[in-house]
Amino acid sequence: MGVAGCGKSTVGAALAERLGAEFLDGDSLHPQANIDKMASGTPLNDDDRAPWLAEIGRRFPASSTALVIACSALKRSYRDIIRSADPSVVFVHLHGTRELLNARMTARPGHFMPASLLDSQLATLEPLQSDEVGIVVDISKPVEDMVNQIAVALTGALL
Repeated sequence: MGVAGCGKSTVGAALAERLGAEFLDGDSLHPQANIDKMASGTPLNDDDRAPWLAEIGRRFPASSTALVIACSALKRSYRDIIRSADPSVVFVHLHGTRELLNARMTARPGHFMPASLLDSQLATLEPLQSDEVGIVVDISKPVEDMVNQIAVALTGALL
């Protein structure tokens, strides 16, 4: 989980490979209307996100294998929607500075999410709360280091 540009897809795919799990990029589950709205520079609202989050949540119990899904899950209420379908979901919050996130967003070609929406995402972000099972990872580390940290947490005391 995390705002745009934090590396959810890259880290999620690498983590899934490391764990022998299936990987799904949550962006692929957005209806076209959501993609068009974001591409036009308009942030999604809770009503836009609700069906998308419910679909992400449904994917966990429907999977016959371990599953890693990259998804923003910016608010506690969004994570609650996902968890309502599968209470065993563990969230990994990929966290970084606004400067690093902006630099990454500006450098990626052809993505529907413009860098102009970064501030709205940061304003919406609610960090993991103490009663939520999860881990916070610093995105300034190399991908391999982040994946190692997450794998250790998933197999260790976190669960």
